[in-house]
Amino acid sequence: MSNDPVAPTVVQVVDSMERMGSGPYPGLRRSSARGVCFVGTFTPTGQAAGLSTAAHFQHRPVPVTVRFSNSEGNPHVPDAAPVTRGMATRFHLPDGTHTDLLGITVPLFVASTPAEFHGLTEALRPDAVDGRPDPAAVQAHVTAHPQLAAAITQVPPVPVSYGSAAYWAVHAFIWVDAVGARQPVRYRWEPEAGRAELTAEEAATRAADYLTREFHERLRHGPAAFTLHAQLGEDGDPTHDPTVAWPEERKELTIGRLELTTPVEDQEHWDGQKFDPTRLTAGIELSDDPVLAFRAHAYAESFSRRSRHS
Repeated sequence: MSNDPVAPTVVQVVDSMERMGSGPYPGLRRSSARGVCFVGTFTPTGQAAGLSTAAHFQHRPVPVTVRFSNSEGNPHVPDAAPVTRGMATRFHLPDGTHTDLLGITVPLFVASTPAEFHGLTEALRPDAVDGRPDPAAVQAHVTAHPQLAAAITQVPPVPVSYGSAAYWAVHAFIWVDAVGARQPVRYRWEPEAGRAELTAEEAATRAADYLTREFHERLRHGPAAFTLHAQLGEDGDPTHDPTVAWPEERKELTIGRLELTTPVEDQEHWDGQKFDPTRLTAGIELSDDPVLAFRAHAYAESFSRRSRHS
């Protein structure tokens, strides 16, 4: 955090996220407030087995629980809104522990430091009269941080289905093999059904909860499948900055296949779980990304508040 001398506190960031979402909404997440959970199986291909000792990358299938969500802290935002979607995956490992992987439907995060993220959430605070952010405040933030323009102006797709979107983990992680060799990676989930999105006209006709309805109906006809890809970083590829993409020509591995089969039996329990991108397992370590490290504390603060129903 030394490169971020005016780093905000976790309380300041979560407070700002609540204001951005016109909240707080007691008992709900400060982002991704509305979601739905499913169960399935992840089967590794073995392509990562020589680069990481992580149990779910070897040769044994593991059960998973996945929560799909919309990014907003306001649970009343309809599914057809042009916001990012989330895919939080919990791998239940053979030794009884678990590890989480969180992805969103855009490839870049919107800030490279906690201070930049806090500044953006403040700029996106809705006006008390019309409920919309002040465009001038957002533009002032981009002008002050021109290196963030590409990330902030990403346009997330409005997907046909949770099962027709790609999900990027946005941060770099470090794989560690059996002899301690280290390999930076970035993850991406690809839908086997292919990417498909709605036009604005099509989105306007969809029900407020169409993504949840559609995915339940999809599973009645068979599993929904995704493949997990890992882009391998090379010398000079930034591991500390989630606003910068690595070159497209970097080698990529297909490290596993996920099949989702049914909704979880207890939606309330699983919807209340704290999925955390820093909950790792042996063979995977955090990179030097300050936003990734900060997220663990922000998630803990949010979880504490919703556990108190505040």
